[in-house]
Amino acid sequence: MDSQTDTAQHLSPDELDSFPVAAKSLLSERRLHTLKQGDMFGVFDQTGDILFGDGIADGLYFHDTRYLSCLSMTLQGERPILLSSTVRENNVLLSVDLTNTDIDGPDGRMDHDLLHVRRSRFLWNHVCYERVEIRNFDVEPRTAVLDIRFLADFADLFEARGSTRPRRGAQCPPEVADNQVTLSYDGLDDRRRTTVLRFWPPPASLDARHAAYRFDLPPGKRVLVHFEVACDPEGTPALQPNRRFLTGAVEARRALRLSSSRAAAIATSNEIFNEAIRRCICDIYMLLTDKKTGPYPYAGVPWYSTAFGRDALITAMLTLWLDPEIARGVLNYLARHQARTEDPAADAEPGKILHEVRHGEMAELGEVPFRHYYGSIDSTPLFVMLAGQYLDRTGDVALLTSIWPNIERAIDWIEQYGDRDDDGFVEYGRRNKDGLINQGWKDSYDSIFHADGTLAEGPIALCEVQAYVYAARRAAAAIGRRLGKTAYAERQDHLAESLRVAFNARFWIEDLGTFALALDGRKQPCRVRSSNAGHILLTDIATPDRIPRLVAGLMNRSSFTGWGIRTIPEGEARYNPMAYHNGSVWPHDNALIGLGLARHGYRDEAARLFRGMFDAAFYTDLRRLPELFCGFTRNRAEGPVRYPVACSPQAWAAATLPALVQSTLGLSFDPATVAVHFEHPRLPDFLDEMTLYNLEVGGDRVTVRLVRVGDEVAINVVERTETIRVQIAT
Repeated sequence: MDSQTDTAQHLSPDELDSFPVAAKSLLSERRLHTLKQGDMFGVFDQTGDILFGDGIADGLYFHDTRYLSCLSMTLQGERPILLSSTVRENNVLLSVDLTNTDIDGPDGRMDHDLLHVRRSRFLWNHVCYERVEIRNFDVEPRTAVLDIRFLADFADLFEARGSTRPRRGAQCPPEVADNQVTLSYDGLDDRRRTTVLRFWPPPASLDARHAAYRFDLPPGKRVLVHFEVACDPEGTPALQPNRRFLTGAVEARRALRLSSSRAAAIATSNEIFNEAIRRCICDIYMLLTDKKTGPYPYAGVPWYSTAFGRDALITAMLTLWLDPEIARGVLNYLARHQARTEDPAADAEPGKILHEVRHGEMAELGEVPFRHYYGSIDSTPLFVMLAGQYLDRTGDVALLTSIWPNIERAIDWIEQYGDRDDDGFVEYGRRNKDGLINQGWKDSYDSIFHADGTLAEGPIALCEVQAYVYAARRAAAAIGRRLGKTAYAERQDHLAESLRVAFNARFWIEDLGTFALALDGRKQPCRVRSSNAGHILLTDIATPDRIPRLVAGLMNRSSFTGWGIRTIPEGEARYNPMAYHNGSVWPHDNALIGLGLARHGYRDEAARLFRGMFDAAFYTDLRRLPELFCGFTRNRAEGPVRYPVACSPQAWAAATLPALVQSTLGLSFDPATVAVHFEHPRLPDFLDEMTLYNLEVGGDRVTVRLVRVGDEVAINVVERTETIRVQIAT
């Protein structure tokens, strides 16, 4: 992940005081459930509780503040026994089944497994809704004593994850009514944050810390308790919590179904793959947050549930064939938030594209530099790249016309600020001492190094960033021609060609058969093999004679684990399969490489990545690819080794399998001729058939069925509108 929080986790010892994120804060041995809707997310344990204590970051968060820091439910004075818990496939509802323990109390002995408790929870419009159902399965009447304890510490997200603060704001006196508790906090940023808890039916007793119920249950009977946690609510709702639970659940499901209905649908002959791809789609659309500028994929849950530039741009690229509206929303949002002035504290310069937005108290006060932070070297060229890909996919000249000034400013930034020493390459170096040290997607402090393991000193020119800049200039040229700006387009093409020549001369390492990871501040190449070089395949910057050796190195067993391509291959000085960026496997990294392989005709190699990523999903919880996993070599009958603090779900990880579908099928679109193209399509050996529903071009749609016949693929049109065409190159 490319956020400052992970960077804090991997800082050098003398910098750990900036934004510490102790590994214990994630309690990696625990299995957590997460929910996300809009700008709210929750982190819960398996029983549905929110645990509170040292090193625990569970909670209900809204705009980077923890609005509920403790939620503990007991039955008969004891924590109930967990039977099962899961997040439904559509990611809307957390469902938890519990039962009572053996209890000796004033009402006599109660054996275990007589009372069944089901907790159902979802988020909707800044409110966490919960229904608790208690049913008596005994042949005798039973008394159910339910106690719900709660606490709101209003900790900033960075504070919850380990950062210390010299001072905080003030907790307000709690307000308690018949069925409602209001907890508030006045921050140092002069903003009041409020949590309101409402219960139905009204509890037998209620105070600022807990609600208590006592129910007499005849045999076979049940009782329902509803409660909700509202963040900064406005006004008093007209309906009681029980009615709001039902209407909210319907609205939450409907909204997710409506947004995901834009996407092309995928169904195959492999039911396990169908589960995995459905989880991908559900995760992508759960992570989408509706902005005024359109849908925007937040980077991931729990700790990156906010707008990141790089993550959203790459997610939009990986899903462009599936739903171009995501890319449209990303381009609009990032254009609106493009830097206009120089601000060293935010690493901002005119024309630069956003890295990250945070809304918490610490960001508002400048205690962390990430309120609007621009410390990303690749977001700006990726923005122009995506704009060009979006035009190719949709033909939407109107959007490109509206953001053309932003594209020009982005190119101006590359020329005026990106190339710090006028050597023709784009480099980074932070301007804020508290900002990110490394500003590519591998942003750990130790991720850029020389062959002997020595850390590279900046300014640093990453190999993949030069490829992105090359592609950005080509995209700006293509867009410029469509908009009648011929002279501008010719200049961009000329500069792109100059960069191509210089890049091949300075970055290629002949004896390694790959491109250098980076050039350091002394223009010395980092002679290190890396997955970064695989991103070069997304473009045509590499000379054709070098591509076979580059591909061979990426697919060599020192690099390819059987699950995917390592960030750093075995044999390099800092190789460690358990390191965040120096030997692990990242799904999105492999998705981008897969698209690059397909671009240059290496469809079989892309299919190997597809196979590895699918197999990894087979072994993971909910068939969900995590942010990353350890880079150990694949062993028979064993799944990938999990990385203990990997976030899940993560937007660009969720987009990995859909992107690999595109790469192996050679799928592209031509809005000018209203055509869908399949170039040398392949289906991996775990898929005999695949149906793609509602592939859209210019408002027209087609559904196609693909069948694997040996090494070939037969394609049949199942349904189409009148003008759309399907073209196949075999």
